[in-house]
Amino acid sequence: MKHFTVKNDELFITVHKQLDGFTLEGLFRDHWKAPKKLVHEWRMSKEVKVNDVITPWTSKISEGDTIRIPLLHVDDDRVPATDLGITILYEDDLLLIANKPAGMDTHPSHSGDRNSLINGVAHHLQVTGQTCMIKHIHRLDKDTTGAVLFAKERLTGSMLDRMLEERNIKRTYYALVEGILQKNAGKIEEKIGRDRHHATRRRVSPSGQTAITHYQVLERYPKENRTLVSCTLESGRTHQIRVHFSHLNHPLAGDTLYGGKRSFPRQALHARKMEFIHPISEEKIAIEAPFLDKPSIFDTL
Repeated sequence: MKHFTVKNDELFITVHKQLDGFTLEGLFRDHWKAPKKLVHEWRMSKEVKVNDVITPWTSKISEGDTIRIPLLHVDDDRVPATDLGITILYEDDLLLIANKPAGMDTHPSHSGDRNSLINGVAHHLQVTGQTCMIKHIHRLDKDTTGAVLFAKERLTGSMLDRMLEERNIKRTYYALVEGILQKNAGKIEEKIGRDRHHATRRRVSPSGQTAITHYQVLERYPKENRTLVSCTLESGRTHQIRVHFSHLNHPLAGDTLYGGKRSFPRQALHARKMEFIHPISEEKIAIEAPFLDKPSIFDTL
């Protein structure tokens, strides 16, 4: 069941069973853990309504009630739109998931850049008549493909940011690594820091940030001398999967920055799956991103 909708820059939420008995104050502050600044704006505006009535924030809400919240868009949130043929994997009124192609930044890398994924998503919003903001919740490397999550308004964006930080958004990556991994599954627990000899490269470093990668072997390809692995992360460090497998002497195929052979035009890494509980409806979202390369790097599957 859909518990929310957006109309005329207002969010309408139907109170479901899990929210029954909360006060507005408790809902925003304790359950949604909304930023204090946002909550203050809504309280001061006196535009949050329950069943179309301005209600004290100490009043309790009941299952079936409708909460009406003005969406606090700001003009600075507008992103220039560019038609980049982006595929949308999932979308509702509050968030969407896009499938990022290789060779594309998640967001502009320099002033005037209009060819990033977020520009392509902005074009999708434009042609579908949506005037909301758009904000990426996480990033993928330029040559990594797959699922990227975006928020369409600030409340959802703040909630998704917190969920990511608390590791409540599960992202599963597929990687094709050089050599044959002997263990069927494992955990790589090595800190990652900057490489002082190279501007963009990272390296395993005792003084770096904590980084933990869990992996499971999906398939071994003795003829090609490669292994297909599925990875999940307990942290989200720059180049984490690439650095960790390079450290094991199994760099990703095509990842010349970290010692991989030039087997493919990019590193063989794809953000395959994304799973999380929707911050507003509290229903489970599970999305799988199709491979995008033609021919596919992962066509051995």
